[in-house]
Formats: sequence, C-alpha cells, structure tokens
Amino acid sequence: MATGAPPALLVIDMIGLLDFPGADRVAPSALRAARGVRTLRDRFHRRGWPVAYVNDNFARWQSDFRELVAMASASPGPAQAIAGLLEPTPKDYFVLKPKHSAFLDTALPVLLAKLGVRRLLLAGMALESCVLATAIDANAREYKVAVVREAVAGQPPLRAAAFKVLAGSKAADVVALDRAVAWATRPAR
Repeated sequence: MATGAPPALLVIDMIGLLDFPGADRVAPSALRAARGVRTLRDRFHRRGWPVAYVNDNFARWQSDFRELVAMASASPGPAQAIAGLLEPTPKDYFVLKPKHSAFLDTALPVLLAKLGVRRLLLAGMALESCVLATAIDANAREYKVAVVREAVAGQPPLRAAAFKVLAGSKAADVVALDRAVAWATRPAR
C-alpha cells in the first residue's frame, strides 16, 4: 500500500429498525456482527483510518443518516443495541444509498477518491445482498476488497454460499477479524 493511501472500513446497512421480513432470523447474527464491526471501527479510529457508514435509507426519502440513527436508537430490541454499539462518531463519514450496492448512485466513489482510498474492508449486512453487491462493484472499480467474516450478518442459510461466491469470483478476500488490519496494511500486488 502506498504511503498516504489509507484503507477504509465500509459499514454497510448496520443502522436500521430490523423491521423487514426475516429480521427475526437475522437479528442474532446482526448483533454478533455489530460487535465485530465495533472492534474494527475502534482499530481504524486508533490508526486514523476512515470509517464510512453506507446505509440504506429504507425508503425514508426525507430522512437523513442522523435521523436513521435516532430511530434505531429509540427502537427497543436488537436495533437499539446495534445502534448503541455502532453510533457514529464525529470523525466518521456517512453515505445514504438507494439500493443494494454502496456504489450505485451514491457519493461514495467521490469520497473514497478524496480520501485516497484503494483498499476496502467491508462489514455489515446483508452479506448475501448488500455486502455482496458492494464487493462486486468495488472489485469492478479496481479496489482491493476484503469482507470480514465475523463482522457481517445475513440470512443464515445463505451465509456459506455468499462467502463461496465472494472467494470463487475473486471479488473479495474473506478475512478473519483478527487478520483484518494485517490485510489492510499489506503491500499492493
């Protein structure tokens, strides 16, 4: 990795009400993933590396990201616990997205270019949907991409298949939480 080119952590869709169909099956893994995301976020903060929350607006077209955080924080249960663990800090960035990929019709490419980022660690949910779409789009834009195994959540029956697609397509490396920072700092090939 070139000097001055930090990696970035993208936290995908972790702030929300968990009120979608199947949320009861995803909630336990989302809470576990939130703990992994928090660990990563803290490690990135200590190094001064950028953290960007890239979140669906959940069809709340008149809400901004801070309103989504407030709604999740006020929602009893797992959504509130996750929002409490992952409440953004003033140094974090945020981008609202209208669909699955963090790159589709968002300002994310401009933000990453301004930050000089070429290496991305992805965390969040849903692994089989938004994380997968973001990884594929990031790879197509020639970013080095890794998905952090312990920091993603999704539909349990689809987890293994999503990791297989990521690894098999070479869209992203799949790394363990304890190896994520080492992956982020390794020299480009």
